[in-house]
Amino acid sequence: MSTAVPALEITGLTKSFGTMRALDEVDLVVEPGTVHCVLGENGAGKSTLCHVVGGSLTPDEGVLRLYGSPYAPRRPADALAAGIAMVHQHFSLVPTLTVGENLRLLRLPDLPRRVARVRDEYGLELDLGARVGELPVGVRQRVEIVKALLREPRLLVLDEPTGVLGPAETDALLATCRRIAGSGHAVVLVTHKLGEVARVGDTATVLRGGRVSGGGPLSGLPPERLVPLMIGRPADSLDAALAGTIGLAPEESGPGEVAAPRPAAPHGRTGAALRLRDVGVRRADGTSALSGIRLDVGFGEIVGVAGVEGNGQSELMALLGGSLAPTSGSVELDGRDLVRATPRDRSRAGLGVVPEDRLHEGCVPQLRVDENLFLGRLDRFRRHGVFLDRRAMGRAADEVLTGHGIRAAGPGALMSSLSGGNQQKVVLARELALDPLICLAAAQPTRGLDIGAVGAVHARIRDAAAAGTGVLVVSSELSELLVLCDRIVVAYRGELLGPVDPSEPDARDRIGALMLGAHTPGPGGGGTARPPGAVR
Repeated sequence: MSTAVPALEITGLTKSFGTMRALDEVDLVVEPGTVHCVLGENGAGKSTLCHVVGGSLTPDEGVLRLYGSPYAPRRPADALAAGIAMVHQHFSLVPTLTVGENLRLLRLPDLPRRVARVRDEYGLELDLGARVGELPVGVRQRVEIVKALLREPRLLVLDEPTGVLGPAETDALLATCRRIAGSGHAVVLVTHKLGEVARVGDTATVLRGGRVSGGGPLSGLPPERLVPLMIGRPADSLDAALAGTIGLAPEESGPGEVAAPRPAAPHGRTGAALRLRDVGVRRADGTSALSGIRLDVGFGEIVGVAGVEGNGQSELMALLGGSLAPTSGSVELDGRDLVRATPRDRSRAGLGVVPEDRLHEGCVPQLRVDENLFLGRLDRFRRHGVFLDRRAMGRAADEVLTGHGIRAAGPGALMSSLSGGNQQKVVLARELALDPLICLAAAQPTRGLDIGAVGAVHARIRDAAAAGTGVLVVSSELSELLVLCDRIVVAYRGELLGPVDPSEPDARDRIGALMLGAHTPGPGGGGTARPPGAVR
């Protein structure tokens, strides 16, 4: 549905950070009334492109035109004034304020009418009195999207918006994109999920290594045809976990629907690496977030937690990380009581935690990459008890960056300069390097990662389990859990239901039923998950 004047036209866009060229002569045309999808691996330049369009980065070279007029934003306010609204990977909300107070910070005229219009047109409901810091990540993402739509933009740019959304919220967002395009405006959707591209996109541009590797109209174009443009190998080389993570149906992803069985772990340890007994947690407003949680994660075992976001998964991870204290019950790591242990004590005891909000909870954006990699372990690089041996730390960081495929300008680059996917890799690499690593608890470990990186993360999780580490994986990607885990429990209204054996033929259906609350109570009542060995 081309028109004479594109909504956005980019020619020869180039942007470098030191010696790393993030964008290299990128050309892009977005037509009004369309959803234009931008795909690529982590570090391909997708977020840099968004930041340039949004005015937070100035390009080194290139020309931008917005609806036929020259467009050269020098700050985000210029983009807003031009009618461009951005939803970035990382939230800009004030966590101590309510949703309504955050919206009032926009200083928009006739705000109640605008909020009602967004609710009625797009079905995006918000509790204006809820405190942002107490909301699940998926709900916070919804607030960010509403903030953008309140400005009634001519061009909406969404940078990996569905990474923190559950299936129903994702469906609603994609429907919103189509409504915006149907009204004659334009949407740029940055995503790594090809299933979403097939459902909502009109046109696609694929970036690889900062350059445009291909793309075009999506009408009649199977999504798997885009895979070689992204990663340099065909879609039929992907196993079911990778295919599910990027949104390809199993029949589109090649023959492997079940991962090869993990060999028996040679560590020889038995019992529970992590044990939760009758754990209860209350929110700040006094309501119950977790109730009667009973869960064991055995040495060398991978246990998955499925469920629609907002059913207690965030509180479970906060409990394990030490930022939330239980109101009842016990938490033990290899028999050691963790209830009063600080986050630092938990790390030293061997509990690695990868939180769902990697930017605000998993790293320090203002510090260097090497400093983030060795947080809590900087003593190993101290000289004379005071000074850091920066050269030794840089060499060690270089090895980690190379081994984990982390794309950065170097160990001295600020963490905030990395793409979201590469920040995730840094956090995961740091937690996997704990010595000892008794249990790894990871929330959405592959969220925002490209196809190749997902496979590498799965391999490292399996390697950790084979070495005897207990692993707890919280993920909204059911395909990922079914292939990766030994057992799966389901979070539902603050309880853990199940477990389900992923190898059972009807495992997906059983998990779906549990996500809707259909369950048989486990020991102790309340539908809590049975300990390892009770159900296999």
